[in-house]
Amino acid sequence: MLGAILGDIAGSRFEFNPTNNYDFQIFGKGAAFTDDSICTVAIAESIMTGTPYGKSLKKWCRRYPHPMGDYGARFEAWVNSDDESPYGSFGNGSAMRVSPVAWAFDSEAEVLSEAERSAACTHSHPEGIKGAQTVALAIFLTRRYSSAISDENMVKDIVISRCLKFSGYNIELDMDSVRNKFDATCMGTVPVALRIFRDSYSAEDAIRRAVSLGADADTLGAITGSIAEAMWGIPKQMAIEAGSLLTPEMRNVVTAFYKRYLHTDPINPAAL
Repeated sequence: MLGAILGDIAGSRFEFNPTNNYDFQIFGKGAAFTDDSICTVAIAESIMTGTPYGKSLKKWCRRYPHPMGDYGARFEAWVNSDDESPYGSFGNGSAMRVSPVAWAFDSEAEVLSEAERSAACTHSHPEGIKGAQTVALAIFLTRRYSSAISDENMVKDIVISRCLKFSGYNIELDMDSVRNKFDATCMGTVPVALRIFRDSYSAEDAIRRAVSLGADADTLGAITGSIAEAMWGIPKQMAIEAGSLLTPEMRNVVTAFYKRYLHTDPINPAAL
């Protein structure tokens, strides 16, 4: 979850002003949370309170109506409508917000079922659901296998193989073909995130690779960061700095979620 927030913040300045500089400042001037973090927090609170995913998304997005980068037009119309019906999206929004599901549930079946529910309130297209499920599965499997297997490459091989079998995605991409290409679909984003995760050696490296690809920087950063966290964790100082850029009520949800499901408090400086 925090990996998604960190990736979102890191990419926030470059969503519409792309960079290919791997050494960009993660917390550079103007870095902020976007709709990716708001929606991730909404999903986390929904899980903790039992509030339907759609209701929680509407509540949080109405509370923050003009985040950095704004919302997609169809999602914003849904947020501001009294109609709770989904609108058939296959955008990458379902995948960027799903990470709390993979930490809160402890079986593959539950994770896949909840990921579908978290997506389907808006992204009811099969590709929108599959994108969310694939990301949640990648996080969940990385959690499971990285705690039991010390060889990171072996863990990646297992996770990627299972995710590709589930999704049918192809990650053997010519990365130059997706560099500086803005694609806000699940099909155009999730395979790229999986490929970057496979090629990376730390959470920071994964997020830097994602953002400096010059694509949908904040969302690709969020999705990649959410998977990378399950392998490597988030460095404490980076977690604290990311947390400091959230509002107090968002920090409260993040803290409560980590205490309940991970028994830690990653964004509290006093915990150093």
